[in-house]
Amino acid sequence: MYSQGAKKTIIERPVADKRWPSDDLPPLLQRIFLARGIASADDLDRALDKLPSPWLLSGMENMVSQLINAINNRLKVTIVADFDADGATACAVAVKGLRLLGAEQVDFVVPNRFEYGYGLTPEIVELVKRQQPDVIITVDNGISSIDGVNAARAAGLKVLVTDHHLPGHVLPDADAIVNPNLPGDRFPSKSIAGVGVMFYVLMALRSRLRETGYFAQKPEPNLAQLLDYVALGTVADVVALDKVNRILVHQGLMRIRSGRCRPGIHALIEISGRNPATLAATDLGFALGPRLNAAGRMDDMSLGIQCLLTDDINLAKTIALQLDDLNNDRKDIESQMKHEAQALLGELKTLTGQQLPAGVCLYDENWHQGVIGILASRIKDQLHRPVIAFAPAGKDLIKGSARSIPGVHVRDVLSDIATRQPKLLSKFGGHAMAAGLTIAMHDYPVFALAFADMVKARLHGVDLEQKIWSDGELAEQEMTLEVAQLLQSAATWGHEFPEPVFHGRFEVIQVRIVGQHHLKLVMRKEKGNVVFDAIAFFVDKPEQWLGLRHCQAAYKLDINDYKGQRRVQLLLQYVEKVS
Repeated sequence: MYSQGAKKTIIERPVADKRWPSDDLPPLLQRIFLARGIASADDLDRALDKLPSPWLLSGMENMVSQLINAINNRLKVTIVADFDADGATACAVAVKGLRLLGAEQVDFVVPNRFEYGYGLTPEIVELVKRQQPDVIITVDNGISSIDGVNAARAAGLKVLVTDHHLPGHVLPDADAIVNPNLPGDRFPSKSIAGVGVMFYVLMALRSRLRETGYFAQKPEPNLAQLLDYVALGTVADVVALDKVNRILVHQGLMRIRSGRCRPGIHALIEISGRNPATLAATDLGFALGPRLNAAGRMDDMSLGIQCLLTDDINLAKTIALQLDDLNNDRKDIESQMKHEAQALLGELKTLTGQQLPAGVCLYDENWHQGVIGILASRIKDQLHRPVIAFAPAGKDLIKGSARSIPGVHVRDVLSDIATRQPKLLSKFGGHAMAAGLTIAMHDYPVFALAFADMVKARLHGVDLEQKIWSDGELAEQEMTLEVAQLLQSAATWGHEFPEPVFHGRFEVIQVRIVGQHHLKLVMRKEKGNVVFDAIAFFVDKPEQWLGLRHCQAAYKLDINDYKGQRRVQLLLQYVEKVS
């Protein structure tokens, strides 16, 4: 982000041609919210009663009927989860929630990424059958599991699919499906994560049980106790924080901050060195999420799910320590892979006359299958174009993890390739911004060319210039702890509802390297009087910045909480030397 070769343009966000309807907010917040398409205080209301009805989800009536039948007849249920943080938290919500609502036999299976791959495959069905369930419920997967659903139903099992991924042209022949992205679905949020979908299923189930008098002789459970899981999975899956997701994440954070979170969540917060009382959505995404994801990336997500499910705080701490070790291993592997990716990019530039293709594919026979998604994301951020990183998957197959940029729907790109060359992709699925796929190793050169061509065909109107969107300049008197606290508390910031970024020109008084890749700076605005601490994380070649004297910077107004002392600091997003 800070390398001299990665020049970006700082652009001030346009503010909608509207006025805030009241004087209930400071002008700075009004400007920030209007620039994000928020036009009234109602859009900012994060109360649970502002959530849309679960019955707007198509298939919910059928789903709830199937679940009531399972509860009343004491059927055995197995949850089949995905191996990322969204899948793990969705699994925890399903297991805990169904037990709270009266299901007596609920267990789970999560595919090992390296043995089985993604989704409810026929191989996973064979694994599930060892538990002898009556019902399978998929969480965060299943919408593309045509063969797996058929295999399960042929074995006499009921299959209930809860998912949020985009469906293909053919839906699985499941007994019930709930997915907000089904054609014609009326649910207002198309960005809700897999964990959110499962939470909504539980809300509808509780509602229907209440109507039948089920809770006349037993206490009705408060499903809000599951919202810390929902918040973590939603943020970690990097879904857009629309109004529904902002409510879910905010309510989960409120429970965490008030000390009412699950032991596993508390243990992850503690091992991450965060303060639960001041935990922010960014901490879920950058501290807790990676540690939970490390189980699925490096070993087996069953470990992460056990951390989430346990009621024993000491066991939770033990598992969290294991997850932290796995995450450190992941960081080491990622660093090596990133170095190797840079070498591959250099070779690619040489082959193409320094002009990179519109869509970039990278492959190394030694890359780790669990880390290619992170690698693709890092290179995508560097190049600002769609990237797929591939790793060996055995049996002469390679698996790819794709990451894209706004304006290029990467799953649709893969769908177009599959339509034109049906034998090229073994399987694929995903979202607009992220997808996964499997191809034969010998098809890699052909696929790389097809991906580049298909992305190029979709680039009309898409700007490949790297931009930093700013909410304008702050006056020196606005750069205070009080304003930083106001910004943090005003909304639930996240993907597609970004935390405010500001920019300005600064005189740099001091620069030093901390750790190996971070910069600590002391700065003041040009012609200013107040001195500010600033920090830049993960700087490429940090030694090149030691002589910095004047710069233009984009920054977030952050709070440094050190030993109970809270001070404002500038969290640098981009720095450019100026004379």
